[in-house]
Amino acid sequence: MRDKNTEGLTRLGSDHQYVFAYSSEILEAFENKHPDTDYFVRFNCPEFTSLCPITGQPDFAVIYIHYVPEQKLVESKSLKMYLFSFRDHGDFHEDVVNVIRKDLTALLDPKYLEVIGEFAPRGGISIYPFANYGKPETKWVEFAEKRFFEYSLYRK
Repeated sequence: MRDKNTEGLTRLGSDHQYVFAYSSEILEAFENKHPDTDYFVRFNCPEFTSLCPITGQPDFAVIYIHYVPEQKLVESKSLKMYLFSFRDHGDFHEDVVNVIRKDLTALLDPKYLEVIGEFAPRGGISIYPFANYGKPETKWVEFAEKRFFEYSLYRK
């Protein structure tokens, strides 16, 4: 039984076909029942894959998404399918992380959002891009700036 909060969600509870080409249209959101409360939502995608845009070889990563919702929350099955849509998508690691951040920001209009990619080494080098967002004219702008500047200081 669906409540009014989940109306319009088409992925959850249905059979699905994976999309093998990047598509932000896969993402769905639903109403946050606690918009007056600041809280973090964290997603980990330990089996993320995309393709190198030059060689076509697969790139493997753990993608971390942390956000503080306002009016909307991302539906997790649609997020899983969206992240899967990168499987045959060729883009550099830094681009992938920024595209995910921009797509989720456009969908959710969150108070705060960050995306971290921990890409497995290829050629002996690991790449860990970080992109974040703080909602303008809120305390989250300052938080995003502080988090951005401190991100690399505490990483190994």
